[in-house]
Amino acid sequence: MTYLEYRKRIELGREEFREIARSCAERSLPWFASVWDQPSVDFMEEFAPVCYKIPSAALTDGALLGKVKATGRPIILSTGMSTMAQIRAAVSLLGTERLVLLHCTSTYPAKVDEINLRAMATLAAEFDCPIGYSGHEVGLQISYAAVALGAVMLERHITLDRALWGTDQAASVEPWGFSRLMRDIRIIERAKGDGVKRVYDSEQPIMRKLRRSEIETSVS
Repeated sequence: MTYLEYRKRIELGREEFREIARSCAERSLPWFASVWDQPSVDFMEEFAPVCYKIPSAALTDGALLGKVKATGRPIILSTGMSTMAQIRAAVSLLGTERLVLLHCTSTYPAKVDEINLRAMATLAAEFDCPIGYSGHEVGLQISYAAVALGAVMLERHITLDRALWGTDQAASVEPWGFSRLMRDIRIIERAKGDGVKRVYDSEQPIMRKLRRSEIETSVS
């Protein structure tokens, strides 16, 4: 089938979105959606989303970017299949005050050798906004690495069964994997600490037991 036929087959309607809004409200769960065209922004405004996601495919759509910016809501922008020049142009239009950039490789699933997590540092060095990671890879390891490297936001697709029909299934995470991912990310965040090198109280008994001598130190 054509991509348009595929989109029509999987696309949700107004009633489904109302059900999403109702279910999230019951759980006090913020929600939002990716918008691929200007009418979608008008549609989503009915639900007052907490922010908007602009997919990688729409990064060069200046009219859409301007429409989303005009809502005044925070924006998440994925940067897959985009050059630095294209990203600069999009950021120039959107501004950085309410923007989060997501490093991304737009293949499903993404090849390990093409994920290039170090690009997050490249984005962080140039743009004055938070940098995150949108992952389409198989497994959880790369998502963990992205968090360890400083991603402030992580996007992964979720599915009930990776064997289901659809183009994104193989690059998605099943519920048990998503739960494990969230658990381990919180552990990684705690383990990263504040960067201040110190001797912990828990180390003192070990230090007294194992240290044989002290070298002279000076304080400047």
